[in-house]
Amino acid sequence: MQSKITLRKIYTAFFFVGIFFIPFNDFEGLSFLGEYKNEAATYFFLIGFLILIIESLLKGKINIPYRNSLSIVLILFIVWTFLSTLINIETVLENYYKQTSGINRYIRQTISLLISAVIFTIFFWNVIRNYRLDKIFLLIRKTLLFSLIFVTVYGSIEIAIVHFGMRSLEPIYKAFEIFPFLNSNFEGGKRVSSVAYEVPSLGNYLITVGPWMLSYILTEKRWYKFIPSLCVLVLMYFSDSRTAMICILIELLLFIVLLLYDIRYRKTTVKALQIVTASVLLLLVVKSNDIIELIDERADRLNFYKNLTENVSNKTRFGMQYASFQVFKENPIVGVGLGQDTYHKIYHYPYWSTHNNWEFDLYYTNLQVKSFPSGYNIYTRLLSELGIVGIFLFLTFIFLCIYYSILFWKYADNRDKYMGVILILSFVGLSVNWMQTDFFRQYGIWLCLALIIRIRMIHRAENEKK
Repeated sequence: MQSKITLRKIYTAFFFVGIFFIPFNDFEGLSFLGEYKNEAATYFFLIGFLILIIESLLKGKINIPYRNSLSIVLILFIVWTFLSTLINIETVLENYYKQTSGINRYIRQTISLLISAVIFTIFFWNVIRNYRLDKIFLLIRKTLLFSLIFVTVYGSIEIAIVHFGMRSLEPIYKAFEIFPFLNSNFEGGKRVSSVAYEVPSLGNYLITVGPWMLSYILTEKRWYKFIPSLCVLVLMYFSDSRTAMICILIELLLFIVLLLYDIRYRKTTVKALQIVTASVLLLLVVKSNDIIELIDERADRLNFYKNLTENVSNKTRFGMQYASFQVFKENPIVGVGLGQDTYHKIYHYPYWSTHNNWEFDLYYTNLQVKSFPSGYNIYTRLLSELGIVGIFLFLTFIFLCIYYSILFWKYADNRDKYMGVILILSFVGLSVNWMQTDFFRQYGIWLCLALIIRIRMIHRAENEKK
């Protein structure tokens, strides 16, 4: 007997397909979606949300998870973005830069925030709440695994071509263009971006998927449980993304700490660390010069201070963050309003950042280029735009996400602890990642938010029954 196709099944399918396509953004999308235009996952999530709305209209009810502390803090943050802008309405109306008015910029940034924090969260929540907790975690993880397999296969071909000179594989590489949302291209040099448009986008995806792949080490018994994590590490290495290196290293170290804390894995983890240490020492003896050169090369990439005057990217990032902080110092309490940071910080760009910097000349100070410069740090951006009040609400939101994840991990049954590990590593890794990005478009954050809200509501219902 055939099962009936319902609107719920349709938008649930869009949810999982969207998760699969999270790393895909190498295509030309619909311009009216702004920063989301070339994000493949966004299209599936938005269509799924529209189907959810249709179902809700037919039923006369939509389920919104607003009765919990996480949602309340998030709502207060969103309300403050409006109040802060309203308080600064006089300057907002006067702001004009790169052919864009201040009020237009505010509307665009508000829409961007609402798409991620409201639309995505509500959509994710309405899918997640229809599943048993352990089942939805496993389904999401399996979908992310399939996504990573595709990214790894495609990325491996790219690695073989650009790193090992296997040009005969180029026809196969080009053949992948038959897949939707994919344009085969080389970013330049030897940095690999796989299905993503650029290296930072691939790095952002790896930070998102990393905790889910590490959890296989906890739940699987056979040797291949390490392969998903190994794929993440290999792609991280060949992408040469500094942010991904830092964030994934933090996730990995935190993962080891959690394993050492758990008596079930303590002995195995200690033995594994001993084996790894012995292997590294052996390699240092056998291949000391090569290993030292490799470590020195990677360490040099991460030495932001040393590269500040030499590396254009670092000069730009730190210059933008410095300028945003100067705007905050002038407007410490309420900020200058959502989306208004650039209008004010253009007067605070430090000389050491703009001097001999082609990025500023070609993009950021070029009035013919309409796109606004990135703030490269959501925390300094929110300091300047929303002041102490806004950053306090945002940091409180992040703190609660991590705190509730730790509580769940600490008190969950042994078979469910891997879920807590995923949530802790995801919130910590992506929060650190926000120190190098200034957009709210972090699918992993809002997905894990819906999951932790679901967990909190399950626990509250269980407590009410007692």
